Amino acid sequence: MKARMLIEAIVVAVLAVAAGYAQAQSGSEVDVQEKLGETVALDVPLTDENGNEIALRSLVDKPTILIFNYFRCPGICPILFSSMVNAVNRMDLEPGEDYRLVAVSFDPADTPEMARQKKANYLNMMRRPFPPDAWRFLTGSAADTRAVADSAGFRFRRQSEDMFMHPGVIMVLTPDGILSRYIYGTSYLPAEVMMAIQEARAGQVRPTISKVLSFCYSYDPEGRRYVFRVTRFFGALILALAVLFTVFILFRKKTKQAQP
Repeated sequence: MKARMLIEAIVVAVLAVAAGYAQAQSGSEVDVQEKLGETVALDVPLTDENGNEIALRSLVDKPTILIFNYFRCPGICPILFSSMVNAVNRMDLEPGEDYRLVAVSFDPADTPEMARQKKANYLNMMRRPFPPDAWRFLTGSAADTRAVADSAGFRFRRQSEDMFMHPGVIMVLTPDGILSRYIYGTSYLPAEVMMAIQEARAGQVRPTISKVLSFCYSYDPEGRRYVFRVTRFFGALILALAVLFTVFILFRKKTKQAQP
């Protein structure tokens, strides 16, 4: 029994160390620092697709899927949006009544006109009735969009003049603007999104199970695919094995000392 408990403790320690190392290697500038149970910045002034000043407080009156993006993104943003459209098309919930979507661009060069074009493109992909106000596309200054992103724990950085590095994730907010769920990746199961919306409606906050996976893969914008970070993985593996070896040596030494 003691041996089994020790093995379980070692496994937990190894996983914790590997996850911590992977998170550290992902860089503090491009990451998601989850803020479950906290309220996003609801009063920061942004601009909607019609050029009007607006704040999230006037939009988040029901479960809301919050998406950070930028409109010139050649990588995961179009895939993420298309996956979101696919999930909406397959969900039983009614957009505009049961939930809404809000996309916030963190690129200060993005304009309301670009937001309006993006919105039209994705609404045209809907295969079901979809009220235009159920999905809003917002822009803003660098400081204001950064403030909203920071309040949600979404970290990004500029890679070049017109390129940003950022994680692939959507957040689900309660009607009060509280962060209820983080869903990682660029492909979303309708059942999972529906459950997240229902939980947000009830004011529930759910922990993330698969966050560690997002640190082992990164997006290759040129190949438009996820690539496995070999160095990051083996770095985490080596560190985890070092911890395992240390625990084993200490256990072996303790066992020998206990022997008559």
